[in-house]
Amino acid sequence: MGALFSEYFMSSAAYIPRSNAQAGIILICAGVICLCISDAIAKALSANYPVLQILFLRNLIALPIVVALIWKLAGPSALKSHKPVAHLVRGGVWVLAAMTFFTSFRYLGLAEATTLVFIAPIFITAISALFLKEQVGWRRWSAVMVGFIGVLVVVRPGASAFQPALLLPLATAFLYAVLMLSARLVDERESVWTLMLYLVGSGGLISALTMPFLWVQPRAEDALLFLGIAAFGTAGVTMLTQAFRVAPASTIAPFEYTSLLWATLLGWMFWREIPDTWTYIGAATIIASGIFIVLRESRSQP
Repeated sequence: MGALFSEYFMSSAAYIPRSNAQAGIILICAGVICLCISDAIAKALSANYPVLQILFLRNLIALPIVVALIWKLAGPSALKSHKPVAHLVRGGVWVLAAMTFFTSFRYLGLAEATTLVFIAPIFITAISALFLKEQVGWRRWSAVMVGFIGVLVVVRPGASAFQPALLLPLATAFLYAVLMLSARLVDERESVWTLMLYLVGSGGLISALTMPFLWVQPRAEDALLFLGIAAFGTAGVTMLTQAFRVAPASTIAPFEYTSLLWATLLGWMFWREIPDTWTYIGAATIIASGIFIVLRESRSQP
């Protein structure tokens, strides 16, 4: 669940478009692969551990890595927050988003869940217009409607193929949209590195509160999986962060959708999951509408 950063960085004060498109494309593709591997590990772990425990251990292991990275890349000033309560609220939303996404892995294929999370930029556009009173023209509203048609193609409500679990990644996408828009609550002086640090820290703190009630003793053979989910997740987010700092979002954002290819491959390799034709048709529709929104949004940037 780490892709779809485009709307976030285009609305963030930390986004600084530059001209190194090739480096940006390489970084975003590598970051997407890492995040897909992290999601696959989460799917494997979710069969034996509570979702909140997976989140807690991932954040616990990732936190010192994130602190070291930020200290190296942005300096100690990036460790300071001017509005810690805003970060705590965002951490709560992020935990809920991760919970719904990881829980969906117990019932859905990796590619299916990934496809439905692609609706997040469309949720961002709709929420911005309906609740934040931002100006959204008819072209972007049309893209929103096309995106929701794509969701209906994948979910197929009323058909025999419908599963209630399909609503879980849709909830993830909605919560992810809220998380991205909530970045506006954060002090403008804080960089994207500060946001990343406090997201990991607050998510770890919130999930830690549930551990006395949910803890399952980790098995020795799963230690590498917990290390892997933290390492690949942190590496993926870091590379995507850098990608959007060295290249314009309109150039590299479409490459985020390569995650569907990797999710399909990993799902087939480890669980023999093969999405049906309707899932791919719906995915193509959602991706097309998402790319259109990203391109329209980039044109409106100063």
